[in-house]
Amino acid sequence: MGFLAATVWAAPAAQGWPRLLVLLVVAVLLLAVVAIAVRRLWPVFGRSRAEPSRAEILRERDEHLKLALWASGEHFWDFDLVSKRMHRLRADENGPHTAEIAVLTRKSDMPTIHEQDLPLVKQRLRSHLQGETPIFVSEHRMDLDGNGSWVWVRARGRIVERDLGGRPVRIAGTARDITATRNAEYEHRIASEVMRSMSEAVAVLDWNQNFIAVNKAFARITGYAEDEVIGQPASLLDSRQHEEDSTARMLGGLQQDGSWSGEAWKVRKDREEILCRLEINVVPDASGLRRLYVLVLNDITEQKRAEQELRYLANYDTLTSLPNRSLLSERLSRAIVRARRENGRVAVLFIDLDRFKDINDSLGHATGDRILRAAAARVQQTVGAQHTVARLSGDEFTVVVEDIGSSREAEDIAQRIITAFKQPLSFGDGLELSVSPSIGISLYPDHAQVPTDLLKHADTAMYQAKAAGRHTYQLYSEKMDEKTRHRAILANALRRALERNELSLVYQPRMSLKQQRITGVEALLRWHSKEFGEVSPGQFIPLAEESGLILEIGAWVLREALLTLRQWHELGLQHLIVSVNVSALQLQRGDLADVVARTLAETGMTAAHLELELTESVIMANPETNADTLRACRRLGVSLAIDDFGTGYSSLAYLKRLPLTTLKIDQEFVGDLTHDVDDEAITSTIINMGHSLLLNVVAEGVETAAQLQFLHDHGCDEIQGHWISHALGADACLQFICKHGPGPTAAHAMP
Repeated sequence: MGFLAATVWAAPAAQGWPRLLVLLVVAVLLLAVVAIAVRRLWPVFGRSRAEPSRAEILRERDEHLKLALWASGEHFWDFDLVSKRMHRLRADENGPHTAEIAVLTRKSDMPTIHEQDLPLVKQRLRSHLQGETPIFVSEHRMDLDGNGSWVWVRARGRIVERDLGGRPVRIAGTARDITATRNAEYEHRIASEVMRSMSEAVAVLDWNQNFIAVNKAFARITGYAEDEVIGQPASLLDSRQHEEDSTARMLGGLQQDGSWSGEAWKVRKDREEILCRLEINVVPDASGLRRLYVLVLNDITEQKRAEQELRYLANYDTLTSLPNRSLLSERLSRAIVRARRENGRVAVLFIDLDRFKDINDSLGHATGDRILRAAAARVQQTVGAQHTVARLSGDEFTVVVEDIGSSREAEDIAQRIITAFKQPLSFGDGLELSVSPSIGISLYPDHAQVPTDLLKHADTAMYQAKAAGRHTYQLYSEKMDEKTRHRAILANALRRALERNELSLVYQPRMSLKQQRITGVEALLRWHSKEFGEVSPGQFIPLAEESGLILEIGAWVLREALLTLRQWHELGLQHLIVSVNVSALQLQRGDLADVVARTLAETGMTAAHLELELTESVIMANPETNADTLRACRRLGVSLAIDDFGTGYSSLAYLKRLPLTTLKIDQEFVGDLTHDVDDEAITSTIINMGHSLLLNVVAEGVETAAQLQFLHDHGCDEIQGHWISHALGADACLQFICKHGPGPTAAHAMP
């Protein structure tokens, strides 16, 4: 300006008015300068004192930013793409009060991104920088503080600055720690998958107990699809068997413990009722103000049915539906406890069906089972439903009778059972069969104090009833135990009988009615014990069969009989044959033909002079296998006789197919000949039947001339019994045969 003024005043005066124009221009410029200065100074000096200053506005704006950062929990970041440096800004969330919120800033390199997430982060950032996405969004793991602690973050940002060439140089945005959210979502996914894959039905109920969610198993178990139950009340599944008191207990448990479990009947969509195992738990909803219910339901109908069946099988006999040994022991124990408390008595009746094995073997197991069911029903009907009737095994039954006054009452019940069995048992298709029981009785507290001893004593008494002739009962006594011990000692002594030479054979002659002469003998086993003297075959032969000694003894009998017969043949009695009894065990072994062939070879005897005798029950024990063994023996040339015919239950049609040569009529029928019309009819029928089958018929137990006459008149071939001779030792029998050689004797000649 001074420069301009000096220039003006130094101009020649001769110039005149142009100078004035210059002065005016200078003045205008000065005014403009002043105006500009005033405008610049106006915000400071010309503003009203009531308006906030710029610093205050900035400070207020900073406070708002702090509050927003603190409230949102967001991290603000600014990344320089050129220097690869990041500026981060976040509020101190641990500040004591919002007015004291501090802003924490850090300028550093890019925080470490997890190596598994880094490729995807780079790809998303590249897509944004290249303009393929309007915004950069990524969820990944980062080590924000550089201490090796990985957190999940959700980062959002966009380009905020480009260079003159339009290339991005800065990108800014926000980031949030979502570790807790990710964990919650992960747990939610796991819970959802678990719920979906569970085999139990799972349902979520709202506070009004309406369905709001179910899994797939719910539809499978209840038949209701998800859209059919959502919004419906839980009572939709209630069964007619639903009990109100059970609902009250359930609600009480939920209120008190927050959970309840139990069993309840529910109804499916198809109206089928099922028994379910329920578990209900109370959980708060998202607000925490209301309760939700998680219901886990499992159909246990089949499981319960299986448990009941197993319980039944564990306690009941499947054939007769009677209690088995296990349940009997439990009931007997309770009966003893009551009797001890009330000073009472308990009776145990042990029942065994006589000769049931023969029935089972001859008629078959299916028929035997039907007879057992009929027998079980007969016993239960006789004693009444108030008493326990149990099946122990096979044809053995037990009755527990409580509140009896004396042993006489127990004996009366036993007699009633025996009387009831006099009526034949009906076992279907109009078939009937007579069966008799043998019964043993023991009493609490007279004979024993515990169930096992009571059963043992009753069993012992039952065997005594069988020994007494069957079809009767016996009351236990201590003497019976002595007999049992004696039996055990006897069995022990029998094992040493062979080596001590205590066994021997006697021979009972057999006479031909047509030839009027002795045609053969039956070899019978005897035992003379050094300790016990003469032991009845009825005692020791069953012991030998039970112990298996009968195999060794049977082989000895066969050899000894053939050696004796060879001596007689050498004396000129070549027409004689010998009959040897065969036990069931010998036949069941299947090697009987080999034993016979070997013994014949060792003794030098021919098979035509040997006859094997077998009872009906022995043959029918296993008819198919036994038939094969008998055919093998018959091929050797040995004769085969069926002994005690008429006392068993063999099928005549089956016997016809067996390779038999001789039929022996049991002495039970012969003994009452001429006195019993029925026995006469049976005997004559057996003779005729035997002849029709081309069998030699022999009558056993002939003791009188009247019996002999009847048999002769009806065409019986041979007889055996005391009318001819008792069983004799080998030497005595030889003398008898020689004395009564061919032709009838004076005493025994037929009229």
